[in-house]
Amino acid sequence: MLKSVYEQNFLQKMPDGTVKQVNPFTGTQVWTVPGRGKRPTVNKKADEEKKFVSEGVENFCAFCPSNYLKTPPEKSRLVKNADGTFSILENLKASQLFETTAEFRRIPNLFEIISYEYWEKNYAYVISDKANAHREAYIAEPEGKEHVLDIVHAKLKMSGLSREEIDSISSGRKLKMANSFFAGGHELIVGKRHFIEGATSESEKASSGSMTPEMHYQYINFTIQALKDIYLTNRYVRYVTVFQNWLNQAGASFDHLHKQLVAIDGISASNAAEFELARKNPNVYNDFAVNYAGYQNLVFAENDYAVAFADFGHRYPTLAIYSKAERNQPWNQKPEQVRGMSDLVHACHAAMGSEIPCNEEWYYRPPEVDVAVPWHILIKWRISNPAGFEAVTKIFVNTIDPWTLRDRIVGRLFELRKEEKIAKGIKIAAECDCTPNCLMYNPQIQPTAANPYAMRGRGTTMDM
Repeated sequence: MLKSVYEQNFLQKMPDGTVKQVNPFTGTQVWTVPGRGKRPTVNKKADEEKKFVSEGVENFCAFCPSNYLKTPPEKSRLVKNADGTFSILENLKASQLFETTAEFRRIPNLFEIISYEYWEKNYAYVISDKANAHREAYIAEPEGKEHVLDIVHAKLKMSGLSREEIDSISSGRKLKMANSFFAGGHELIVGKRHFIEGATSESEKASSGSMTPEMHYQYINFTIQALKDIYLTNRYVRYVTVFQNWLNQAGASFDHLHKQLVAIDGISASNAAEFELARKNPNVYNDFAVNYAGYQNLVFAENDYAVAFADFGHRYPTLAIYSKAERNQPWNQKPEQVRGMSDLVHACHAAMGSEIPCNEEWYYRPPEVDVAVPWHILIKWRISNPAGFEAVTKIFVNTIDPWTLRDRIVGRLFELRKEEKIAKGIKIAAECDCTPNCLMYNPQIQPTAANPYAMRGRGTTMDM
């Protein structure tokens, strides 16, 4: 039988200042040792402050807007209209790519983690009629066919094939290889800018936190639409993982903002273990995440629809943002609920700045799982490398304890609010209500007058 939240000791501060942490969901052991936390979170290289002038239409990497033809054919793009509204354009042809400027693009990953061939050969997966129609229309244009063949050629070259070997492959076979561009399950959501507008140094990269709250919401919402579409397109998909690697130290191939979505044909052992924990204690995410964080004074931001706190028991300093909504899946939440989550995620990125490498990880209930799990996002600062000590002991040294992490974020949040750079309606630090059981994912928690936050953020469309 699981202990109550009052009996748990996930955080323990020793007399010498050492903080011992245990992750309630994974059992990961973490220590924060005095003195180690004074190490810098940003290690700048000498050339990172090199002066330059960011171009109007950027051309710094393959993801920049000058290089639409250097990535595989896009599935859709989000554009800003003259009246300030946004529209999604789907299945554009090569001849149409430069007629509009994409705020965000949904494109295939050139080197998939789980390839189209995986689904084709293991499940007899067949490209959908919609995707095949896009493929046929795209290559029917001479410039579209040339674009597809150029990308296939580039992929084969990067895979190690010689020019002679590539030339020996027929155009028909190369076009068949391009099925993954139109029907694969590993996709990217790519932002428009490489650097912030008017940047004068290479450290001024366009990050999640450098956006406006409105644009960040569009980014999140566009990602959610892609997430839902992947499930609907391939019936063999059991889980779609969503993550964002920011900067090279966090695993990014390009220091250009993008999220990744990867379709998987099963639930990982780690996720399955967490779902089983939630089955045994349906209120575990309230008990051992948000409630416990509140009792430890780790909650640093809150609005009507989400709550953020300095998390514990992770290898890296981690910010956690939990949706209060009753629905467990982001595509089934109301726009204001999604925006509430987006606003807190954006505020976290803005407070930490664009120079800290990090991973943004999404967690939610996949369609086939019958256990209630709230949508939540973890932002992990990749500021240290596990080494021999961690490998031998399985105890990880996290250089910043949760309370110190909270303090770093809180001070900056107040500054950003004063500068009007984060969304309105965000409560900070002591302003937060920290109402117990504020996460409504658990149907056993019902809204009452005594729990007013439980009455907000409810109501959704159909579940999948």
